[in-house]
Amino acid sequence: MPNRAPNRLLDEFARVMTDAAGTAQGMRREVENLFRTQGERFFNQLDLVQREEFEAVREMAMKARMENEALKKRLADLEAKLAETPPAEA
Repeated sequence: MPNRAPNRLLDEFARVMTDAAGTAQGMRREVENLFRTQGERFFNQLDLVQREEFEAVREMAMKARMENEALKKRLADLEAKLAETPPAEA
């Protein structure tokens, strides 16, 4: 009988420690979620753009720049051609 009491005590201690570990994991998840939520709220208040939006605007700007360069070249070519053409007599 004396041997049974320490086993019961150890079993109870193991159960308490297992419960404590489960509780600690639950608290960890809760704290992670809280930090994630607070972080998202903070960044939303900074009015930052998401990466996808940034990339889309960047692509649009690059395309506009290329079109602008093409139009500048076309205008320069037309101006050069116009300069070569003698004025028509009226």
